[in-house]
Amino acid sequence: MKRLLCMAFTLVCVATLQAQITGKDVTEFLGIPVDGTKAEMIEKLKTKGFRSIPNTDLLEGEFNGTDVYIAIATNNNQVFRIMVADKNSQSETDIKIRFNLLCRQFANNPRYSSLNEDQTIPEDENISYEMAVNTKRYEASFYQNPATDSLSMVRKAKFIEEKIQSDLLYKYTQEQIDDPSKEIQSEMFKLATEYAIDMLTKKSVWFMISESYGKYSIHMFYDNKYNKANGEDL
Repeated sequence: MKRLLCMAFTLVCVATLQAQITGKDVTEFLGIPVDGTKAEMIEKLKTKGFRSIPNTDLLEGEFNGTDVYIAIATNNNQVFRIMVADKNSQSETDIKIRFNLLCRQFANNPRYSSLNEDQTIPEDENISYEMAVNTKRYEASFYQNPATDSLSMVRKAKFIEEKIQSDLLYKYTQEQIDDPSKEIQSEMFKLATEYAIDMLTKKSVWFMISESYGKYSIHMFYDNKYNKANGEDL
Protein backbone atom coordinates (compact mmCIF):
# COMPACT_ATOMS: atom_id res chain seq x y z
CA MET A 1 0.00 0.00 0.00
CA LYS A 2 2.92 2.35 0.61
CA ARG A 3 3.89 1.84 -3.01
CA LEU A 4 0.37 2.83 -4.09
CA LEU A 5 0.38 5.95 -1.93
CA CYS A 6 3.81 6.90 -3.31
CA MET A 7 2.52 6.46 -6.86
CA ALA A 8 -0.54 8.62 -6.18
CA PHE A 9 1.60 11.27 -4.51
CA THR A 10 3.95 11.29 -7.51
CA LEU A 11 1.03 11.88 -9.88
CA VAL A 12 -0.21 14.77 -7.75
CA CYS A 13 3.30 16.27 -7.69
CA VAL A 14 3.47 16.09 -11.49
CA ALA A 15 0.06 17.73 -11.83
CA THR A 16 1.04 20.55 -9.47
CA LEU A 17 4.64 21.12 -10.54
CA GLN A 18 4.19 24.72 -11.73
CA ALA A 19 1.21 25.70 -9.59
CA GLN A 20 1.32 28.80 -7.43
CA ILE A 21 -2.27 28.96 -6.21
CA THR A 22 -2.93 28.80 -2.46
CA GLY A 23 -6.08 28.73 -0.37
CA LYS A 24 -9.24 26.78 -1.10
CA ASP A 25 -8.58 24.37 -3.93
CA VAL A 26 -11.38 25.24 -6.34
CA THR A 27 -11.36 27.44 -9.42
CA GLU A 28 -10.73 31.09 -8.64
CA PHE A 29 -11.74 34.28 -10.43
CA LEU A 30 -9.59 37.30 -9.52
CA GLY A 31 -8.53 35.40 -6.39
CA ILE A 32 -12.15 34.70 -5.38
CA PRO A 33 -13.12 31.00 -5.07
CA VAL A 34 -15.92 30.13 -7.49
CA ASP A 35 -17.99 28.78 -4.62
CA GLY A 36 -20.56 29.80 -2.01
CA THR A 37 -23.91 31.46 -2.64
CA LYS A 38 -24.73 33.87 -5.43
CA ALA A 39 -25.31 36.73 -2.97
CA GLU A 40 -21.89 36.13 -1.40
CA MET A 41 -20.24 36.07 -4.82
CA ILE A 42 -21.89 39.34 -5.86
CA GLU A 43 -20.58 41.11 -2.78
CA LYS A 44 -17.07 39.77 -3.34
CA LEU A 45 -17.11 40.87 -6.97
CA LYS A 46 -18.15 44.35 -5.92
CA THR A 47 -14.99 44.60 -3.82
CA LYS A 48 -13.09 44.05 -7.10
CA GLY A 49 -14.77 47.06 -8.68
CA PHE A 50 -17.69 45.42 -10.47
CA ARG A 51 -21.11 47.09 -10.35
CA SER A 52 -24.58 45.55 -10.37
CA ILE A 53 -26.77 46.43 -13.36
CA PRO A 54 -30.25 47.47 -12.13
CA ASN A 55 -33.13 45.07 -12.85
CA THR A 56 -30.76 42.30 -14.02
CA ASP A 57 -28.64 39.53 -12.51
CA LEU A 58 -25.56 40.92 -14.28
CA LEU A 59 -22.59 42.94 -13.11
CA GLU A 60 -20.32 45.09 -15.23
CA GLY A 61 -16.75 46.30 -15.01
CA GLU A 62 -13.29 45.82 -16.46
CA PHE A 63 -11.41 42.54 -16.73
CA ASN A 64 -8.05 41.94 -18.37
CA GLY A 65 -8.22 45.38 -20.00
CA THR A 66 -11.67 44.83 -21.50
CA ASP A 67 -15.14 46.13 -20.54
CA VAL A 68 -17.22 43.09 -19.63
CA TYR A 69 -20.46 41.78 -18.21
CA ILE A 70 -20.35 39.20 -15.41
CA ALA A 71 -22.98 36.48 -14.95
CA ILE A 72 -23.12 33.97 -12.09
CA ALA A 73 -24.50 30.43 -12.48
CA THR A 74 -25.49 28.24 -9.54
CA ASN A 75 -26.45 24.65 -8.77
CA ASN A 76 -28.38 24.00 -5.54
CA ASN A 77 -27.62 27.62 -4.58
CA GLN A 78 -23.88 27.03 -4.88
CA VAL A 79 -21.89 28.96 -7.47
CA PHE A 80 -20.33 26.72 -10.10
CA ARG A 81 -19.61 29.21 -12.91
CA ILE A 82 -18.57 32.80 -13.51
CA MET A 83 -19.20 33.91 -17.10
CA VAL A 84 -17.28 36.91 -18.40
CA ALA A 85 -18.69 38.35 -21.64
CA ASP A 86 -17.28 41.18 -23.73
CA LYS A 87 -19.41 44.29 -23.44
CA ASN A 88 -18.52 45.46 -26.95
CA SER A 89 -18.50 43.31 -30.08
CA GLN A 90 -15.70 43.29 -32.66
CA SER A 91 -15.01 42.50 -36.30
CA GLU A 92 -13.91 39.07 -37.48
CA THR A 93 -10.28 40.16 -37.80
CA ASP A 94 -10.18 41.79 -34.37
CA ILE A 95 -11.85 38.88 -32.59
CA LYS A 96 -9.38 36.44 -34.10
CA ILE A 97 -6.51 38.59 -32.81
CA ARG A 98 -8.13 38.78 -29.37
CA PHE A 99 -8.80 35.03 -29.23
CA ASN A 100 -5.21 34.20 -30.14
CA LEU A 101 -3.87 36.73 -27.64
CA LEU A 102 -5.90 35.09 -24.86
CA CYS A 103 -4.57 31.67 -25.89
CA ARG A 104 -1.01 32.94 -25.56
CA GLN A 105 -1.70 34.72 -22.27
CA PHE A 106 -3.10 31.57 -20.69
CA ALA A 107 -0.38 29.34 -22.18
CA ASN A 108 2.33 31.61 -20.76
CA ASN A 109 0.72 31.89 -17.32
CA PRO A 110 2.35 29.44 -14.86
CA ARG A 111 -0.91 29.16 -12.91
CA TYR A 112 -2.51 27.29 -15.81
CA SER A 113 -2.10 23.98 -17.61
CA SER A 114 -3.66 22.63 -20.78
CA LEU A 115 -4.27 19.15 -22.17
CA ASN A 116 -4.07 20.59 -25.69
CA GLU A 117 -1.17 22.09 -27.58
CA ASP A 118 -1.57 25.17 -29.79
CA GLN A 119 -5.20 26.34 -29.61
CA THR A 120 -4.80 29.52 -31.68
CA ILE A 121 -6.71 30.15 -34.90
CA PRO A 122 -4.65 30.12 -38.14
CA GLU A 123 -4.27 33.59 -39.65
CA ASP A 124 -5.81 32.56 -42.98
CA GLU A 125 -8.89 30.88 -41.47
CA ASN A 126 -12.27 32.38 -42.39
CA ILE A 127 -14.08 32.07 -39.08
CA SER A 128 -17.33 33.62 -40.31
CA TYR A 129 -17.59 30.96 -43.02
CA GLU A 130 -16.58 28.14 -40.68
CA MET A 131 -19.11 29.18 -38.03
CA ALA A 132 -21.99 29.78 -40.45
CA VAL A 133 -21.50 26.92 -42.91
CA ASN A 134 -19.66 24.26 -40.91
CA THR A 135 -21.06 25.28 -37.50
CA LYS A 136 -17.50 25.25 -36.18
CA ARG A 137 -17.07 26.26 -32.56
CA TYR A 138 -13.97 28.21 -31.61
CA GLU A 139 -12.98 27.58 -28.02
CA ALA A 140 -9.86 27.03 -25.93
CA SER A 141 -9.61 25.20 -22.61
CA PHE A 142 -7.20 25.59 -19.72
CA TYR A 143 -7.06 24.44 -16.11
CA GLN A 144 -5.94 26.22 -12.98
CA ASN A 145 -3.20 24.19 -11.33
CA PRO A 146 -4.07 22.59 -7.96
CA ALA A 147 -2.87 24.00 -4.66
CA THR A 148 0.72 23.06 -3.87
CA ASP A 149 0.86 23.27 -0.08
CA SER A 150 2.02 19.95 1.37
CA LEU A 151 -1.22 19.24 3.26
CA SER A 152 -3.33 19.63 0.11
CA MET A 153 -0.99 17.37 -1.83
CA VAL A 154 -1.06 14.66 0.84
CA ARG A 155 -4.87 14.79 0.93
CA LYS A 156 -5.03 14.49 -2.87
CA ALA A 157 -2.62 11.58 -2.87
CA LYS A 158 -4.62 9.87 -0.10
CA PHE A 159 -7.86 10.41 -2.05
CA ILE A 160 -6.32 8.87 -5.18
CA GLU A 161 -4.96 5.94 -3.15
CA GLU A 162 -8.38 5.18 -1.67
CA LYS A 163 -10.10 5.45 -5.07
CA ILE A 164 -7.62 3.08 -6.69
CA GLN A 165 -7.95 0.53 -3.89
CA SER A 166 -11.74 0.69 -4.07
CA ASP A 167 -11.70 0.20 -7.85
CA LEU A 168 -9.35 -2.78 -7.69
CA LEU A 169 -10.81 -4.70 -4.75
CA TYR A 170 -13.59 -6.15 -6.89
CA LYS A 171 -11.03 -8.12 -8.94
CA TYR A 172 -7.98 -8.46 -6.64
CA THR A 173 -7.42 -9.37 -3.03
CA GLN A 174 -5.99 -6.93 -0.49
CA GLU A 175 -2.81 -9.00 -0.41
CA GLN A 176 -2.38 -8.66 -4.18
CA ILE A 177 -2.92 -4.90 -3.97
CA ASP A 178 -0.43 -4.56 -1.11
CA ASP A 179 2.22 -6.46 -3.07
CA PRO A 180 1.19 -5.87 -6.68
CA SER A 181 2.49 -7.71 -9.72
CA LYS A 182 3.71 -5.72 -12.74
CA GLU A 183 0.27 -6.13 -14.33
CA ILE A 184 -1.50 -4.73 -11.27
CA GLN A 185 1.07 -1.92 -10.99
CA SER A 186 0.27 -0.97 -14.58
CA GLU A 187 -3.44 -0.80 -13.75
CA MET A 188 -2.69 1.28 -10.66
CA PHE A 189 -0.63 3.76 -12.63
CA LYS A 190 -3.34 4.08 -15.27
CA LEU A 191 -5.99 4.76 -12.63
CA ALA A 192 -3.74 7.19 -10.76
CA THR A 193 -3.16 9.13 -13.97
CA GLU A 194 -6.89 9.27 -14.71
CA TYR A 195 -7.73 10.53 -11.21
CA ALA A 196 -4.94 13.13 -11.24
CA ILE A 197 -6.18 14.47 -14.58
CA ASP A 198 -9.78 14.44 -13.33
CA MET A 199 -8.79 16.52 -10.30
CA LEU A 200 -6.96 18.96 -12.57
CA THR A 201 -9.91 19.37 -14.94
CA LYS A 202 -12.28 20.20 -12.07
CA LYS A 203 -10.73 23.69 -12.15
CA SER A 204 -11.67 24.57 -15.71
CA VAL A 205 -11.29 27.96 -17.42
CA TRP A 206 -12.31 28.15 -21.05
CA PHE A 207 -13.43 30.71 -23.58
CA MET A 208 -15.18 30.81 -26.93
CA ILE A 209 -16.10 33.15 -29.75
CA SER A 210 -19.75 34.17 -29.86
CA GLU A 211 -21.36 35.65 -33.02
CA SER A 212 -24.39 37.92 -33.32
CA TYR A 213 -25.45 39.65 -36.57
CA GLY A 214 -21.96 39.53 -38.02
CA LYS A 215 -20.24 40.86 -34.91
CA TYR A 216 -18.13 38.82 -32.52
CA SER A 217 -17.29 38.72 -28.83
CA ILE A 218 -15.49 36.51 -26.34
CA HIS A 219 -17.36 34.59 -23.64
CA MET A 220 -15.10 33.26 -20.89
CA PHE A 221 -16.09 30.70 -18.26
CA TYR A 222 -14.52 30.01 -14.86
CA ASP A 223 -16.01 26.66 -13.81
CA ASN A 224 -15.89 24.91 -10.45
CA LYS A 225 -16.90 21.44 -11.61
CA TYR A 226 -17.12 20.18 -8.03
CA ASN A 227 -20.34 22.22 -7.75
CA LYS A 228 -21.67 21.50 -11.24
CA ALA A 229 -24.77 19.31 -11.59
CA ASN A 230 -23.92 15.67 -12.29
CA GLY A 231 -27.43 14.25 -12.47
CA GLU A 232 -27.76 13.89 -8.70
CA ASP A 233 -31.21 15.54 -8.80
CA LEU A 234 -32.64 13.24 -11.48
